[in-house]
Amino acid sequence: MNGVDVPLTLYVHLPWCERKCPYCDFNSHPAPGPLPERELLAALRRDLAEEAARGPCRPVHAVYFGGGTPSLLSPAFYRGLLEAVRGRLRLAPGVEITIEANPGTVDRGWLRAMRRLGVNRLSLGVQSLDDAMLRALGRIHDAAAARAAVREARAAGFDNLNIDLMYGLPGQDREAAEADLEAALALAPDHVSYYQLTLEPGTAFHRRPPPLPGDDALWAMQLAGERRLRRAGLVRYEVSAYARPGRRCRHNLNYWRFGDYLGVGPGAHGKRTAADGTVLRRAKPRAPAAYLAGAPVREEAVAGPMLALEFALNALRLPGGFERDLWRRRTGRPWAELGRRLARPAALGLVRLGPRVRPTRRGLRHLDGLLALMVETVPGEARDAALSADPL
Repeated sequence: MNGVDVPLTLYVHLPWCERKCPYCDFNSHPAPGPLPERELLAALRRDLAEEAARGPCRPVHAVYFGGGTPSLLSPAFYRGLLEAVRGRLRLAPGVEITIEANPGTVDRGWLRAMRRLGVNRLSLGVQSLDDAMLRALGRIHDAAAARAAVREARAAGFDNLNIDLMYGLPGQDREAAEADLEAALALAPDHVSYYQLTLEPGTAFHRRPPPLPGDDALWAMQLAGERRLRRAGLVRYEVSAYARPGRRCRHNLNYWRFGDYLGVGPGAHGKRTAADGTVLRRAKPRAPAAYLAGAPVREEAVAGPMLALEFALNALRLPGGFERDLWRRRTGRPWAELGRRLARPAALGLVRLGPRVRPTRRGLRHLDGLLALMVETVPGEARDAALSADPL
């Protein structure tokens, strides 16, 4: 197994938002007045140079600007950043470049500038097209702004558009969730990230939980949503990701298939496979001030039971599963190391084992439980590290 054969993508984390949403557990921070674009750009250039110097420059197949709210930063900032990316890394022909945006922070000029710079995929954090739900979620935009952002994105030339949409919102019933999805599909997105609102530790919603639908209602929303998305021509290829043909997110699919990715920016995680097959994780300082000051980077090798757990945490999110040989190609390890950890989930009907390993429909519904069965045999320290290794 040779590390240079593992696909490579780039994730850039931009940490600031206008304000922190009450459900958000990402590494995001309210904007400190005018953003320090010059300082951030200098730090990102330094970060990119360090990453590029660490090994052979494999072609980068996708670039993803996430956050936070990347759309708070100016076209001039992205011009400088993309110059640095292209100068330090070898971008593959037809590279997919995604940027996340809040509908309340974009206009025609910004969108057209992004498209001219080579950004060819836009991910809009719509979350809902019901103004009451948007207020309950603490969003800064309304439904009219979301629709306007989609129109302007299309006018700017974006023909690869994702919409983030949530269900299971405070006070929402199945009929309201279906109406919300219908409104989103009327915008003709190429990709929909359709996911359930969850109360994550450390968030305002976790501290003061709003009234949420019960489990039966949530399951009904999910099933109805899957059926409607399928009828609209959007195929489910990950637990919460649906795409038209040719519009699956390359960067996200790469880490679900345990590819490598460079992570730059405050709190960004990266995974790189060395020439000898060693899998290395790097985590950048989370606090923007520490990152800008050049605080140390944390790096560790992933091995033993943690390697199997990390692989499964990603690959079993795919309804189509993964070819069994992918484990060997990504890790260089014999199948038995992963196969024995999947034996119990398979015996309980959560996974089908064969040349292609697939989660069953029940396994996808109870993915956390499936993974918990694997976690039971993983030492605590390794388990915690694997569970926290989120590239976003």
